[in-house]
Amino acid sequence: MKKTSTRLADGRELIYYDSRDDTVRDAVDRRPLDRTVTTSEVRRDPLLGDAVAIASHRQGRIYHPPADECPLCPSEGGRLSEIPDSSYDVAVFENRFPSLAGDSGRCEVVCFTSNHDASFADLTEAQAGLVLEAWTDRTAELSHLPSVEQVFCFENRGAEIGVTLGHPHGQIYAYPFTTPRTALMLRSVAAHKEATGGENLFDAVLERELADERVVLETEHWVAFVPFSAHWPYEVHLYPRRRVPDLLGLDEGARTEFPKVYLELLRRFDRIFGEGEPPTPYISAWHQAPFGTLEEFDGVVREDFALHLELFTIRRTSGKLKFLAGSESGMNVFINDVPPETAAQRLREVASS
Repeated sequence: MKKTSTRLADGRELIYYDSRDDTVRDAVDRRPLDRTVTTSEVRRDPLLGDAVAIASHRQGRIYHPPADECPLCPSEGGRLSEIPDSSYDVAVFENRFPSLAGDSGRCEVVCFTSNHDASFADLTEAQAGLVLEAWTDRTAELSHLPSVEQVFCFENRGAEIGVTLGHPHGQIYAYPFTTPRTALMLRSVAAHKEATGGENLFDAVLERELADERVVLETEHWVAFVPFSAHWPYEVHLYPRRRVPDLLGLDEGARTEFPKVYLELLRRFDRIFGEGEPPTPYISAWHQAPFGTLEEFDGVVREDFALHLELFTIRRTSGKLKFLAGSESGMNVFINDVPPETAAQRLREVASS
């Protein structure tokens, strides 16, 4: 992998990740852009103890542009985009309309391919492997920023999820705090560790799932399963067999095997609802240990956390979505219409092989 860092016209960082070491990236951003001005502010909820990012400047972000005006495609002729070069393998840049910025963290966009009409599932294993390298490198780099405590790599796919740019891409949020969802996990890990005299909760969960009927696929280095208490109609958790706290901890075997496993899961997701159905909308989210202190979680260290990916769709059946209504939105109590065992069986049935 070759990494080339440059700057866009308004001063934001752009990084190219190329599979060839001899690739030259010297294109200049020719757009007449003023420096980006953001209004990001993180506010704490005194009752819930969580954080809310206030970012009014995002009201002006680009919204469903036509394909020939996509800001994530390479620049060609007179059409100038966020990517000055005429082609790219993987490109990462600071979001022009970030939810988090400055002392409140950082937001980046990850373009998986220059092909506007592709999806992540269309990538080759080599291309998916390059994306993994980019995720890993950005996790490492962002972890060194003084304002950053946790790095979150994710993809929103589909208009139903709220995606406003059709080009295959994901995002990276670098938070200045430990996110509420991760904090809940860490508290559970701490309680289990104390109650069992040191047993790791993630290890116990993985052992239980391997012995049950919800495993979707397993390989030498990875296990994918529908969790016992899945929140979403079709939800898969992907764990490396060897527990590591973040992407940086993956060994060579897990890195090499990941693209094949992950692409298989994404392709199965697109077949859940049968032939002729539109692509399945999904959220794919990497859960990594915070880089800050874990003193508030009694007895827990970073190595107690288990890196894993959670992949889920809001589509519950053909033509119908799972809405977060009263119980989910008002009380955070999910109601799942699809038994996890049924979801796992369906995901095994639609294997590409």
